[in-house]
Amino acid sequence: MKTPPTKPIRVMLVDDHAMVRRGLATFLKVFDDPSTGSGQALQLVGEAESGEAAIKLCAEILPDVILMDMVMPDMDGATATRIIRHQFPQVQVIVLTSFKEGELIKNALEAGAIGYLLKDVSADELVRAIRAAYSGRATLSPEAAQSLVETASQPPVPGLDLTEREREVLALMIEGLNNT
Repeated sequence: MKTPPTKPIRVMLVDDHAMVRRGLATFLKVFDDPSTGSGQALQLVGEAESGEAAIKLCAEILPDVILMDMVMPDMDGATATRIIRHQFPQVQVIVLTSFKEGELIKNALEAGAIGYLLKDVSADELVRAIRAAYSGRATLSPEAAQSLVETASQPPVPGLDLTEREREVLALMIEGLNNT
C-alpha cells in the first residue's frame, strides 16, 4: 500500500541579489524529487528583493520557510525576520548569508530565526535545514556556532554593565568633582 504524498514545504527566498535568488530558485525547482522517497518535497512559492518586499509577500503567500539574507539595503534581514515572526509566527526563517560575525548571528536569532547558514552550504545541508525548520528544529552552520561561542565568551564592554546612577557618578568624576 502506497503512502499518500505529503504536501510540499512552501519556501520563499529573500535576497537583494537577483543572481543568488535565481540560483536558489533553480536549485529548489530541480533538487528534490519526491518520487525517490528522499523526503518531503520543496516548492518555491515566492521571491523578494528586500526586507520590506518580504513582509508584504509573506502576508500574501504565507510560506512555511523563508530563506533570508541578512545584509540588504533599506531593511536588514534581522528586522524583516522580527516583523515576519511577530506577524506570522507559524512561518520559520532561516538566515542564509555570507556573514558570520557574532553580532549578526545573535541579532538574527533574537529576531526569531530558527537557522543560520552561510551561503557556501551544500545542497544537502540546505535541504536538511529547510526540512528541520519546517519541523521546528534549529540549524546553525558550524561557523555560526563557533562565532556565537566566541562572542559569548568575550568579557562585557567596559561601562555597559553600570547602573544609570553609577554612570552619573562616573560622569561627575570625569568633570573633576569628588565624592562629596
